[in-house]
Amino acid sequence: MGTDEHGLAIGAATPAALAHYDTAIDELLHFRAQVVDETRAALAEDPGFPMANVLSAYLGLLTTEPEDAREAAARFREFRAGVEAVRLLPREQAHIEAVEHLLDGGLPACGAALGRIAEEYPRDALALFVGHQLDFFTGDARALRDRIGGALTAWHEDDRHLGHLLGMYAFGLEEAGHYGRSEEAGLRAVELDPKDVWGIHAVVHTYEMQGRFGRGTAFLDERLPDWSTGTFFNVHTWWHYALYALEAGDTSRALEIYDTVLHGPQATGSAFELLDAAALLWRLLLEGRDETTRWKELADAWEPKSREAFSAFNDMHAVMSFVGAGRLADADRLIADREAYLERARPDVTNRAMTARVGLPVCRALVAFGRGDHGAVVDLLAPIRHRVHEFGGSHAQRDAVQKTLLEAALRARRLDLARVLTSERLNLRPSSPFNWLKHAAVAEALGDAAIATTARTRATRLRQP
Repeated sequence: MGTDEHGLAIGAATPAALAHYDTAIDELLHFRAQVVDETRAALAEDPGFPMANVLSAYLGLLTTEPEDAREAAARFREFRAGVEAVRLLPREQAHIEAVEHLLDGGLPACGAALGRIAEEYPRDALALFVGHQLDFFTGDARALRDRIGGALTAWHEDDRHLGHLLGMYAFGLEEAGHYGRSEEAGLRAVELDPKDVWGIHAVVHTYEMQGRFGRGTAFLDERLPDWSTGTFFNVHTWWHYALYALEAGDTSRALEIYDTVLHGPQATGSAFELLDAAALLWRLLLEGRDETTRWKELADAWEPKSREAFSAFNDMHAVMSFVGAGRLADADRLIADREAYLERARPDVTNRAMTARVGLPVCRALVAFGRGDHGAVVDLLAPIRHRVHEFGGSHAQRDAVQKTLLEAALRARRLDLARVLTSERLNLRPSSPFNWLKHAAVAEALGDAAIATTARTRATRLRQP
């Protein structure tokens, strides 16, 4: 028996396997693909190594790809059938039970189990990381903040992964609305490890939520070599860069990023990347941009990935692509399939509730938008606008839904609602040119040309360097 890098007991592992495991955790915290290679190396050294099998399961079960999840589940069940529970350490047994919740589709149950592990073992980086990701997948802002906050006092300045804990904490703070503290923690995380892409990502989110697009662009430019390559998170960070470009009015730059990174020659075609591609093009569609050629290619990529119910959040982006490409029949088929899925899925499967409460209403609204039935969009989205977080993602990602509701309210001339939505946005992010432009559109629709002119002038000034 040995201990891992963070001082936690590890059973049934050779020294070489343990070394690979420690390296795998480091790669995981850096969001680098080498985590898979190091995990396999640990298992090659010791096929029965419990924590390496647990890590392998988490990697597959938390993917955006259903086939990866199935393969990981099969491997873990094979391991589980051959392991003797009496030989497991309590922490290892607790992780195995957490994985079993994931196998059953119970994301909150797994998150709760990992929370109990972190209470007893606050230096368990894997429990904290996986729990943090589950909080993100379930849209639980409080847990995103407090899961990490509750463990931080057990970490020390000389821990090489303290920065990564701070990076996770910064993201939780941002999602919970503590922007000043989030920026502080995120910048400290990046100071401790410039390659901490999650910490960089947290700061980027903070600037996005404050409408500080100029500072966000400069922040990313200053650290370009640290985040733009070498991780499986670089594409998503480029998406944030493109959002900044849209806010600055530089649509050409946003599309350049789309064509070279989000859905370019080097794209892997993973659902994780396709999400960002669809989310960017949808924002352009809402503003009346015709990107049919790009949409058609993207819809072709989404089609094989949308044949089964796996993630309500994925479904939304697949439907965006079908609507953008004019393939409304494909969008209708996806919706019909998910309606049937609700009848056959077990009630304890988290994705079932996500689909019923948020996924299907959003998908139906997107199709209604594509058909020009903007009143139906409002009727579908207005009742759920305060619970969209329930199907996961970040505030920035879910803003596509809120922007769809606002645009539909304007086009349907539901101007009282449009005014409320715009007022909410403007008072939360007064530095956002987008919000001022929508304020202008509402004012113009209400017949107040003076306010509309003033608002457009404000937007123009905000976009000036």
